Amino acid sequence: MSSEWPLWEVFIRGQHGLNHRHVGSLHAVDAEHALRNARDVYTRRHEGLSIWVARASDIVASSPTDDGPRFAPDDARIYPHPTLRDEAGTP
Repeated sequence: MSSEWPLWEVFIRGQHGLNHRHVGSLHAVDAEHALRNARDVYTRRHEGLSIWVARASDIVASSPTDDGPRFAPDDARIYPHPTLRDEAGTP
């Protein structure tokens, strides 16, 4: 078993924003320890309203080499176009 603590990713919501942004990483024993460390390391000047920590191993991300439909150019996607219908339901 490794003696190294798990890696945690830290996200902070600023005072003038609605979204959390990634600010860095740290090692901690558990989530509570990660929150305390994140507060001490990343919010020294009380600039954050909220802190999220996520175990790095639990984060799932796409790869820059993924070429599935999510990453196709917009013109390659098929979107249904709304049609106007009269009261009888015919176009």
